[in-house]
Amino acid sequence: MNRPKSTIKLQPSARLIKLLLALCLPLAALCLSNLSRSAAAGNDHDAECRPFMTKYRRPSDVPYPKDNQLTKERELLGRTLFFDPRLSESNWISCATCHNPALSWSDGLAKGVGHGMKELGRRTPTILNLAWSEPLFWDGRAQSLEDQALGPVASPAEMNLPLDKMMARIKAIPGYHELFAKAYPSEPISEQTVAKAIATFERTIISGQAPFDAWIEGKENAISEEAKRGFLLFNTKANCAKCHSEWRFTDDGFHDIGLPGDDVGRGKLFREIEVNQFAFKAPTLRNCDMRAPYMHDGSKPSLEAVIEFYNEGGKVKRPSLSPEMKPLGLTAQEKRELLAFLKTLTSVDHPVEVPILPR
Repeated sequence: MNRPKSTIKLQPSARLIKLLLALCLPLAALCLSNLSRSAAAGNDHDAECRPFMTKYRRPSDVPYPKDNQLTKERELLGRTLFFDPRLSESNWISCATCHNPALSWSDGLAKGVGHGMKELGRRTPTILNLAWSEPLFWDGRAQSLEDQALGPVASPAEMNLPLDKMMARIKAIPGYHELFAKAYPSEPISEQTVAKAIATFERTIISGQAPFDAWIEGKENAISEEAKRGFLLFNTKANCAKCHSEWRFTDDGFHDIGLPGDDVGRGKLFREIEVNQFAFKAPTLRNCDMRAPYMHDGSKPSLEAVIEFYNEGGKVKRPSLSPEMKPLGLTAQEKRELLAFLKTLTSVDHPVEVPILPR
């Protein structure tokens, strides 16, 4: 005969309940306190960073010269010329060969490669955000994008195509006549219109919204607390903002940062001015983690190596050395925080459509 199973209910004693409460309530209070302190710490980072944040807001408009305003026809013509290897003596080097959109508009090499596969003297700089940048090149020898556009074409070391030959080639291609007529209907096909078209396209090459931008606009969780501490270091102890300022993270100035070598940079243009000796333009830091190696000579293989170089205060002491180049005394943790911040400047940009070249 099956008997029903009996259920025994254990009633906790009042003493046991009091004991459990005595153990759990302080633990719960401690957890809440830690959470509160953690949230406050995050808010403190935002509060500390806030005085520096406003100067890094992106502009709403892109500047174009009055005589070279943006139109879709000018952008198409400029993009076509930019990707056309027929603007080189060898017919295989285009502007995009060295300024590759897949490599953040550089070439991924320590130093550029030009005509005859010969290595050039400096690393290929990115052309990101140049609409706001003057003067141009590592040494600032061009005053505008229009001035800069044809320099590499005519340079014997780079594309090695004399400009009169460039014009003869372009005019011999029927498809270009139609493109120029639509882009610059009241102007002849000339060196000037070629330069204007390329410059117009280059002004459209703008880095997109990065996590840093979202944070600047008020999304507190867009970047990590580690990156926020890195941003604070960037603007204080590490002193990076002295040269890498505003939304593009460059002052467009020229500085001797103490790299060894014989290249005097801007000093070649201004031999009598000491501060220009060994001085090179401060590059933008937008999308910088996609553009290794670094420096004008490509001598630093990683951002970690760059941070260490600045932490040491440079390698060479000379009269032209920037006064900001001093040992920083960054800890290992602070270096990691700076690196975390720099990575928040990387945007996911729209792919560039490679044009079909005219015939």
